[in-house]
Amino acid sequence: MEPRLVGPGPYRATRLWNEIIELFRAGMPLRKHRCRFKSYERCFKASEAVDCLHELLGSNQNFGPEVTRNQTVKLLKKFLKNHVIEDIKGRWGKEDFQDDGHLYRFPPSSPLKPYPKKPSCGKEVIKFPDWNEPKAGTSQEHIPVKSVTMNSEMWYKRHSIAIGEVPACKLVFRRELTQTNIEEIWKSMTLSRLQKVLGLDSLDEVLDTKLVNSKHIVQNVYNVNKQGIVTLEDKSKELPHWILSAMKCLANWPSCSDLKQPTYSGFERDVFKTIVDYFGQIKEPLLTFNFFDVFVSVLGLLQKHNKAVEALQISCLLLPPENRKRLQLLVRMMARISFNKDLPPLSESVRTRTLMVQAFSRCILCSKDEMDLDELLAAKLVSFLMANYQEILSVPSALKCSIEEHVVHLQRVQIKYAGADTDATFPPPSFCHQISTDEFEYQRATGFQEPLAALLEEIAMNKEISLKDKKKKLKQFQKSYPEVYRVRFPTPESEAVLFPEKTKQKPPILMWALKKPFQPFHRTRSFRM
Repeated sequence: MEPRLVGPGPYRATRLWNEIIELFRAGMPLRKHRCRFKSYERCFKASEAVDCLHELLGSNQNFGPEVTRNQTVKLLKKFLKNHVIEDIKGRWGKEDFQDDGHLYRFPPSSPLKPYPKKPSCGKEVIKFPDWNEPKAGTSQEHIPVKSVTMNSEMWYKRHSIAIGEVPACKLVFRRELTQTNIEEIWKSMTLSRLQKVLGLDSLDEVLDTKLVNSKHIVQNVYNVNKQGIVTLEDKSKELPHWILSAMKCLANWPSCSDLKQPTYSGFERDVFKTIVDYFGQIKEPLLTFNFFDVFVSVLGLLQKHNKAVEALQISCLLLPPENRKRLQLLVRMMARISFNKDLPPLSESVRTRTLMVQAFSRCILCSKDEMDLDELLAAKLVSFLMANYQEILSVPSALKCSIEEHVVHLQRVQIKYAGADTDATFPPPSFCHQISTDEFEYQRATGFQEPLAALLEEIAMNKEISLKDKKKKLKQFQKSYPEVYRVRFPTPESEAVLFPEKTKQKPPILMWALKKPFQPFHRTRSFRM
């Protein structure tokens, strides 16, 4: 069985669990073993299972070569607890698997997990805020919006340039957007972009959008210092000073600004253990339980580097500001320690980069409910974060510009034509809904022709303009919209009805015209001698 890439989407952790089990059952060699003078068919040693599964995970693009042997043993313990494997006496349910010579086998029943049934988060499509339906408790004094009924007069005014005339107009100032309005715009457009990057039809299965706080997004974008680190309004949520000093000490080693130079061997390991203990006792991971499925879905995009970076950028904007700041400081410290050649080794047996991943992955990402692949998924995400932390933990500039331009557009002065409703404006853009093929063809054929036909009829029947001006306007209309014009005037005769010919009166006969026409003077030959 060939491994396949499990992309983003709902229940990705469950799909990965089932994928690994199927690959392990298909690839694990089974043979006859002896134990205590007794033979057992179709079984394997614990150490053989570790070798096989470790190689399988390392070559699988969903996990990668950074999976350690220790993580493989932990996964096999979960296999034993969930009856994916059992010992040769049929015992299972405990996590007492060890990397040794004990014999295990596969049970006859299927160990695959069913997909969980999540409570619906609401099937609403992500849309822009509807200013006509404000939330309870908010003021009605928002942007004035009224639906526009397009009649022939308005079409005449708005298409006046096409017929050679610009009518009078005036400027209409919109009311200012409230802070709540701007925050809701940020939330809706941010979630819309995240859904597009993940390539999902809906975010319902990976995120409850009601749990996304629009204030957090705005604070994470604008409340930052020169280094791009979030600044908190509530100083009580800052990291303790002694933890910040310890993190700066290792991140800037050997130039420790807050602490004196170490005076004993192993000082840096004690400082590192202090940091690990502090982050290990926090009750909720920095990426929060609510956003676990979102970040697991992003892992399916790691083969597409740019998309994965953008998805993580947007997802990290959803975090509470205090979580985002701690994540920025922690991942920056981890990356600096990993690349610092002057820092003595923090472990005798594990490389520094691997140690960073093992020590902090669980405090960064884990599920509220115990999940079997938590550790592997967290390690994969943290490794990618460390390699690209400067991009991921910065504010996505393209998203910021597009939202700011949209807000400015909503506040921009509008030009209103004379005769139009001064309070009328177009509603904010929303997502399209699907229509039938017949309805689409009908709208394409008649959707824009009806108001144009009404405008043409108004020009033709207007008795207040001179015939010369009417001919001029009709010719310009015919040039701009020949199909609409041909329907109204299929023949020259139908057009000529609008311009009846005048009876030509004969000019009066003048008296001089009755006389003999003037004869030119002819020079005669002179008889002068």
